[in-house]
Amino acid sequence: MDVEIREQLKTAVEQVLARLDGVLALKKEPVGAAPHLYRADDEDLDLDMLALDPHYPLALVLDGLLDNFPETRLGVVARGCDEWALIELAKRHQVDLDRLEIIGVACSHEQAVECRCAEPYPSRISVGTKADGVEDALVAEHRQLSLEERNVFWEQLFAQCIKCYGCRNICPVCYCPACALEDEIWVERGLMAPPFPSYHLVRAMHMLGRCIGCKQCELVCPADIPLPILYTLMRQDAAELWGYRPGKSVDDRPPLLVAL
Repeated sequence: MDVEIREQLKTAVEQVLARLDGVLALKKEPVGAAPHLYRADDEDLDLDMLALDPHYPLALVLDGLLDNFPETRLGVVARGCDEWALIELAKRHQVDLDRLEIIGVACSHEQAVECRCAEPYPSRISVGTKADGVEDALVAEHRQLSLEERNVFWEQLFAQCIKCYGCRNICPVCYCPACALEDEIWVERGLMAPPFPSYHLVRAMHMLGRCIGCKQCELVCPADIPLPILYTLMRQDAAELWGYRPGKSVDDRPPLLVAL
């Protein structure tokens, strides 16, 4: 982590800790980093252990903390896509934004390129500097394919799926206690790879109006299936059809949400 960014992060977390019960962020470990709840009353509090990389979606970890400690008010270190995830969870009554303070982290242009991100920053920036986003070149290329070519493209990729549920488990906006992907009505059990295209299209429909483009599903996929291409295309369709963009505003009603 850049020295200036580290100092900005430490200062922002320290300020928030003075008025909240804790701050959820990443902590450096011997190998990599892990989610950690920093608290002002910790005897071994060491803000030098704060980390920003690797990018890890903290939204569902935060959801669990708020559920288990209903009187708690917390801060959370969040990149742009993390903030959008929290907004989508709030719309679905999973997270109470009134109990949160977001420490917004702007991604660098290099990080935006790596994630193919068009808007690599949250609504309010506490750490870092706003950088330009980039067009997702893979999505642009896919739009040039015919429907038949797209079908062949996904059929070949989905045939590599080992049904590990990594895409679902890492997703910051997948919170359902009972998952349709494990319901035999929708997805037949015991088959590898899952029948084309039911497994992935069931999940894709659940992502419509919900996916915030963090690309974690692609990062964890052991078969290297570029799922964000499919979800980004659906997100763009939602914007064209309904003017809806996931994570933009807590007041925007998701297009497929039946009841609030």
